[in-house]
Amino acid sequence: MKYTTRQKAILLLSDGTIFHGKSIGISGTTFGEVCFNTGMTGYQEIFTDPSYFGQIMVATNPHIGNYGVNNNDVESDSIKISGLVCKNFSFNYSRSDASESLEDYFIKQNLICISDVDTRALVSYIRDNGAMNAVICTDGTAVEDLKKQLANVPDMKGLELASKVSTREPYFFGNENATYKIAALDLGIKTNILRNLAKRDCYIKVFPFDSSYSDLAAFNPNGYFLSNGPGDPDPLFSAIGVAKEIIKNNNPLFGICLGHQVIALANGVSTYKMFNGHRGINHPVKNIITGKGEITSQNHGFAVNKEQLENNEVLEITHLHLNDNTVAGMRMKYKNCFSVQYHPEASPGPHDSSYLFDQFVENMKSSLS
Repeated sequence: MKYTTRQKAILLLSDGTIFHGKSIGISGTTFGEVCFNTGMTGYQEIFTDPSYFGQIMVATNPHIGNYGVNNNDVESDSIKISGLVCKNFSFNYSRSDASESLEDYFIKQNLICISDVDTRALVSYIRDNGAMNAVICTDGTAVEDLKKQLANVPDMKGLELASKVSTREPYFFGNENATYKIAALDLGIKTNILRNLAKRDCYIKVFPFDSSYSDLAAFNPNGYFLSNGPGDPDPLFSAIGVAKEIIKNNNPLFGICLGHQVIALANGVSTYKMFNGHRGINHPVKNIITGKGEITSQNHGFAVNKEQLENNEVLEITHLHLNDNTVAGMRMKYKNCFSVQYHPEASPGPHDSSYLFDQFVENMKSSLS
């Protein structure tokens, strides 16, 4: 294998801490909130997940790129992370059905990446000090200049990002002759969510994030879906209003991740920014209703206020995260509405929670009778 010299690069955190590494792909700088994902596989799905928009991803798996990329393993039309930090980057790949190397994929999509970083030390630092803004620099820009630019990057708290990743025009997914019709509000929807609904005999019309309830209702759907997405749910006034209308009319409603938080806000329960968030494919969750445990795929930096939820007269907790006892799922006592904080489509991740899609279909079926 030919030896090539790579440009030195740095990761500068907002508190002034610097981690050193080497550049992969294109040269330049990129800004975002630094966070880490503990998944051992599924890097392409992670990179293309719209929920990661505005974030610099640290991969805890020491090997990234070893199985290349495949055109089918995407959750959206492009890479959504702001940048990647990894330990060992594989320029060669061994997967038989890969379409190209991860390096070529990054170059085509203008993603800035830094490798050869002590990611164990970096993740330990983030765990102790919390998620914070950072910049990856691979072009030699002076540190003092980077610090000035980094100081102007807005915090994730209060940041509305759904508009950056949502579809601009409505579109359809699935078989138009399917039994059930779903109106989905796109706050950053993952393609595999749509696949899971479609294979359950559903035809989905996906609407832009700022669509009104009347826009969605004009499709005459059997159920409504509020998707995952990036950023703080608090500024999503339009989506919160849509959720209120859906609930008021007692239409079947299912929310995932950001959609789950929007439903909480529509019921007067606040959300908060977590110290680190949950990002990985092995998070343990307990289903309070059945008493069973689930290993789940998670990706969120905000959560629903547990104390307020416990004191809410119309909501009840259905799932709890077993690592920190945060809210992982809820339902309304007197309405046809439920939601989870994690990702039952599990792309990547285990399929323990796929029954939630079946539950949504059953809710729509019951509402027809």
